[in-house]
Amino acid sequence: MSGAVDGSAAAGSVLNAVGHQAGLGAGTGDTGSGTPAAPLIVLDNLSKSYRRGQQVVPVLERISFGIAAGEFLALMGPSGSGKSTLLNLIAGIDRPDSGTLSVAGQDIAALEEAELAAWRAENVGFIFQFYNLMPVLTALENVELPLLLKNLGKAERRERAELALSMVGLADRMDHTPNELSGGQQQRVAIARALITDPTLIVADEPTGDLDRESAGDILHLLQRLNDELGKTIVMVTHDQRAAESAHAIMHLEKGELSARQEIRPR
Repeated sequence: MSGAVDGSAAAGSVLNAVGHQAGLGAGTGDTGSGTPAAPLIVLDNLSKSYRRGQQVVPVLERISFGIAAGEFLALMGPSGSGKSTLLNLIAGIDRPDSGTLSVAGQDIAALEEAELAAWRAENVGFIFQFYNLMPVLTALENVELPLLLKNLGKAERRERAELALSMVGLADRMDHTPNELSGGQQQRVAIARALITDPTLIVADEPTGDLDRESAGDILHLLQRLNDELGKTIVMVTHDQRAAESAHAIMHLEKGELSARQEIRPR
């Protein structure tokens, strides 16, 4: 293991640096008073189906639940259960057929396409199983990409990207392209990219699915620290029970229906 994110004071100071210098501040999680945080995400009677030729295939049926600000939630279920569809709806990548979906008070299902794209860019950080890095760009350039949509100068973009990469333990790999990095290192670049705009929400679709056990453990530890120390709200889809147990709670999805919430660790 590279020692990317450990319990050291140095790692903690980098988190603070990112928070204060790059604008990646703590989220709107626990109030510190013992009062549970208000729901950040509210799904009410959400349904989604797809067409397969002339056949309509229901995927999600009347899903209703909330996710608190600052929560780390894992969604589990067999292949084809609708996990990724639900994650895509929460992230504003797809639209429901019916029902409402509000994030931070914004009914994202009601937004026009251009408004929805702008909302995603401002509010959601994405982490994918296969990293989705640009192969011809360096780690630093990959992390900078989301900032090209913002009114920032080149020097400020670089500073933020350097801080984000330092936070995930890649200060010495900034000029490397993806094919010069291990799978775990590529996923850490993807996490730095997801954080760079200080999103309200981080969505992770099987973030450890392509990693060995040790690298997966590093990534899960990093996600926990982003949640615990920066207060980021994280929704993660996974098949891996071990990965799911890094979250505060697990919800299982099967045949388009959610099971009761299973609490894993206190917030």
